[in-house]
Amino acid sequence: MRARRSCLAVPGSNPRFLEKAQSLAADEVFLDLEDSVAPGVKDEARRNVVAALKEGDWSGRTVVVRVNDLTTRWTYRDVIEIVEGAGDRIDCVMLPKVSDASHVVWLDTLLGQIERAVGLPEGGIGVEAQIEDARGLVNVDDIAASSPRLETLVFGPADFMASIGMRTLVVGEQPPGYGEGDAYHYILMRILMAARANGLQAIDGPYLQIRDVDGFRRVAMRSAALGFDGKWVLHPAQVEAANEVFSPSQEDYDHAELILDAYEYFTTVEKRGAVMLGDEMIDEASRKMALVVAAKGRAAGLPRSSSFTPPS
Repeated sequence: MRARRSCLAVPGSNPRFLEKAQSLAADEVFLDLEDSVAPGVKDEARRNVVAALKEGDWSGRTVVVRVNDLTTRWTYRDVIEIVEGAGDRIDCVMLPKVSDASHVVWLDTLLGQIERAVGLPEGGIGVEAQIEDARGLVNVDDIAASSPRLETLVFGPADFMASIGMRTLVVGEQPPGYGEGDAYHYILMRILMAARANGLQAIDGPYLQIRDVDGFRRVAMRSAALGFDGKWVLHPAQVEAANEVFSPSQEDYDHAELILDAYEYFTTVEKRGAVMLGDEMIDEASRKMALVVAAKGRAAGLPRSSSFTPPS
């Protein structure tokens, strides 16, 4: 799976931001043609994005373009112009406001037609689907299973909060009066279950108080604890915090790799399925848990600082 600890939003209508994004340490950069672009400059933003993709250096990160949602008049031109102009430079197309599996099927079909027409590998461009309203959440299982191109489900909190009438204007924070619980827990878990049941990644949406890095970190730790793979970032100051929060600690990463090495040794050499690693019993379930942590550590580029030594 691609690393997506930090997913940086970059307005396609701002050439300066498009250039600056190439120097930031975000795992994913998505060039936006939707909410951050005014209706009158949609065409210009497409041209900006194609030029930035073709002329810029986006190596070392996941590159995504967010098109407009399927109910608008811009979407089909977004997909055609971006993929025909720079389809070999992008990893995924992000489709916002997905409320039904047919939305993803439409995008899958169009991508396949363009890929065949311009000679790109068919199926090579992935899809990210944003869940941004009540209908999308109700249909999230069907959406998650709708296309082999689908890589990620993304929570879009602002539109979602509006769609259910949540009584707050602060995106990502708890609504006043809710008490000590978490008003987003069900939403996040619902998206996470649909994603994992279909082998997808799950990404939390943005925290709009961009200068409150402590607040961002606190909210990010909520979804990271559940198992989300990353979170949107809207400002360079949020990138480092996201990369830290959604990476395992060095200690946890090393321990996960030790479990994998030890389990491999004991099951293949000594033919035992449950053994002790120090004071800890490990078995097949331990291996599966360690695989998750190890995969995230590898994706984050963490080095190993310890190694397994078979018993003499």
